[in-house]
Amino acid sequence: MCPHVPACPDAEAPDREAARTLACHPEQGWSLLCNGVVLFEDTGELLPSGASIEPHRPVGV
Repeated sequence: MCPHVPACPDAEAPDREAARTLACHPEQGWSLLCNGVVLFEDTGELLPSGASIEPHRPVGV
């Protein structure tokens, strides 16, 4: 479990991307968050359960 106070959001929480970064590999395009989520630079995510979240970049500017 997360040792931070306050605890990082759970991997299933809507704000899961707010968890602290444990490992960052910008050369490979991904980071591992404290809640076990792998966050990709294209905003896609891989959850600890194996589920994937499609990239969710803002549309148009």
